Amino acid sequence: MKIKNIFLTLLVSGLTFFCLSANLSAEVLLDPLASGDDDYIALLEGQGESAYAFDFFTTSMLWTVIAAALVFLMHLGFATLECGLTQSKNTVNILFKNTFIISMGILTYAVIGFNTHYPCGDWSLIAGYLSFGSPIDLGMGAVAGNDDFSYGGVGLAMTAYGDFIFQSMFAATGATIVSGAVAERVKLLPFMVFVTLLVGIAYPVIGSWHWGGGWLSEAGFYDFAGSSVVHAFGGFAALACVMILGPRAGKYVDGKIKPIPGHSMPLAAIGVFLLFLGWFGFNGGSVLSANPGPLGLVFTTTALAGCAGCLAAMFFSWIFLKKPDVSMALNGILAGLVGITAGADSISPLFAVIVGAIAGVLVVLSIIFFDSIKIDDPVGAISVHGVCGIWGTLAVGIWGGASFLTQLTGTVAVSIAAFVFAYIVFSVIKAISGVRVTPEEEAEGLDLAEHGQSAYNIS
Repeated sequence: MKIKNIFLTLLVSGLTFFCLSANLSAEVLLDPLASGDDDYIALLEGQGESAYAFDFFTTSMLWTVIAAALVFLMHLGFATLECGLTQSKNTVNILFKNTFIISMGILTYAVIGFNTHYPCGDWSLIAGYLSFGSPIDLGMGAVAGNDDFSYGGVGLAMTAYGDFIFQSMFAATGATIVSGAVAERVKLLPFMVFVTLLVGIAYPVIGSWHWGGGWLSEAGFYDFAGSSVVHAFGGFAALACVMILGPRAGKYVDGKIKPIPGHSMPLAAIGVFLLFLGWFGFNGGSVLSANPGPLGLVFTTTALAGCAGCLAAMFFSWIFLKKPDVSMALNGILAGLVGITAGADSISPLFAVIVGAIAGVLVVLSIIFFDSIKIDDPVGAISVHGVCGIWGTLAVGIWGGASFLTQLTGTVAVSIAAFVFAYIVFSVIKAISGVRVTPEEEAEGLDLAEHGQSAYNIS
């Protein structure tokens, strides 16, 4: 009996302690000030009227930097995709270009791009069309908005630096798109000068028309994560450069198209799947918070459109070309992802499948079309990003609730502006230093001609 009584006493004591602990935990959860952590209490009190949503703010900020890391990972995807779809003798050159682009892209975005993209009124030449901003420290301050809601409130639930680092990952994407289109025959140094100007000046200025509250934003143009502002921008800048540069030697002979196969389909596939993974950050991070409603929808529409684009390109190219072409299937994934990017938060899952499928068909037709007019694009970047970027933007005017005419105006304006800027700047660089390697260097491969080293040294 004594043992039984002792056991019951311990059981009752344990249950009492558990209930008291649970009650205390509940109080702390309901009232974080009850935690007794002075640093946390001070931080929470600093939120003022927004303190009620501090946990949401913290979660959102965490998601933002995770999304930024995912978008950064996309640049590895671009590099491996470009390497895989080109000849092995140019692999070092491609890796070098992509390494330069992301590094220069982030730095120029800090120096001028961010506060130009989102004008802070430092230097406005034409309001709504052409403004330039200061470096991030001067524009944002070292402390302002760094740990509370003062930067953007609950709707833009991140700090100033969180916003910068997420947006900076986008900045280099347009230049990376150009890199693939001009691969295997462009001079390294002139290309580096060109992409620095493209990412440092053209991208933030043209992007500010929409995301910086410029004239397209005022007109009601809608581009959630950049089908036009990022992808069509890069695609049509690439088109201008390819037109000036000309096709690779031996690509078009006696009126016939001679395929120049890429050296590694495994690398290309790895690149595409890295891009698919990164796209969840690209689109998901564009929610600008961890708001569960739009975040779940954006992830769903992104996945559905990418898969629909893959299947549509896979089977359409199989019928059209008589053989199942893996490069078309891979580009179909990217086409679907580019297509849904403008309306990932406003187009329903059913219509996301339709948007992605149409993009998958369009990319096949577009690649064949550009080849037929001797526009040599080794990776299909102009078709994937330019053509499908326009389609995705227009799709928001069909199924996403925006005005079709406004969407058409916006995507055409962005595409033409990117094309004109690239054509003028690349032409000037060509006149000064030339933009194409010699026939001998092209035949040898840019790895040895430009870098004096090869990518693969297998004995």
